[in-house]
Amino acid sequence: MVDISTGEARLEKLDGEADSYVLHVNGVPSSSITLSDPQRLDFEYLDWMRRIIDVELPNQTLRAAHIGAAGCALARALDSARPGSKQTAIDIDAKLLDFARDWFDLPRSPALALRAGDGAVEIGKFRPDTLDVLVRDAFDHDSVPAALQTSEFFASCAEAVKDSGIYVANVPDTGDHHVLRSELRSLGEHFAHLAATTEPAILKGRRRGNVVVLASNTPLDEVGLDRNLRTAASSATFLSGANLRSRLGL
Repeated sequence: MVDISTGEARLEKLDGEADSYVLHVNGVPSSSITLSDPQRLDFEYLDWMRRIIDVELPNQTLRAAHIGAAGCALARALDSARPGSKQTAIDIDAKLLDFARDWFDLPRSPALALRAGDGAVEIGKFRPDTLDVLVRDAFDHDSVPAALQTSEFFASCAEAVKDSGIYVANVPDTGDHHVLRSELRSLGEHFAHLAATTEPAILKGRRRGNVVVLASNTPLDEVGLDRNLRTAASSATFLSGANLRSRLGL
C-alpha cells in the first residue's frame, strides 16, 4: 500500500502468475497488468475497447489520448501492437502516474506521455481534429467524475477527435441505465454515430457492470464490430442505430 495524491494505491499479485498484478486505487480494481505480456488485457471491458479500435482503425499507427491512466493497460497493449503510435495518458493523480511509470516499465514519451491534470481541462489542450482515439476511463471511486459527463466535455472531445476517429468510454451501469442514457444523449449532440457494448446480463439490468460506449462522426462498421465482440472471451452484445435507441429507450 502506498499513499497517492487522491488516497491510496496497492498492487495485488495474482496467484499462480509470475508477473501479473491488479492495481487497486482507493479500494477499486483499476488495472490488470502482466509485465511480460502487454497484449494481455484481463479486464473484459478493456478487451472490448481494443477490439473496437482494431475494427474501426485497423493496421495503422495511432494518435491516442487516455483520460484516466491508472496502470495504462490499454495504452501498453496499443503500443505493443502498433509501434510508432503516439499516446498521451492523463490522470488527476500525479503520484499515481509516478508509481505506474516505476512499477510497469511504461513506454517513454512520445510513445506514451504521462500528464497529470484534470481530464475535463486537459482535453481542451489538444489541437482540433488530431486524435484517432480518445478513451475516457476515469473514476472517482466507483463513479465517473461529473466534469467528465457534461455536454461541454463531450463537445471538447468531438473537437479533438478526427472525423475518422473514435471516442470510447467506460460507463458504469447500475442496471437502470440512467447514467448510460444520459451520456448517450449528450454524446449524440456532438457525434453523428453512437453504439454501446456490454454483457447481456448488464444490458438486461440484472447486475451492475461496465458498458463501453462508442461515438464517431464516421459511420461505424456495425457488422464487423458485432462479429468481433461476440468472439471475445467475455462475449458482448453490440447495439447501434435503431436497436440502441429501442433497447435503451433513447
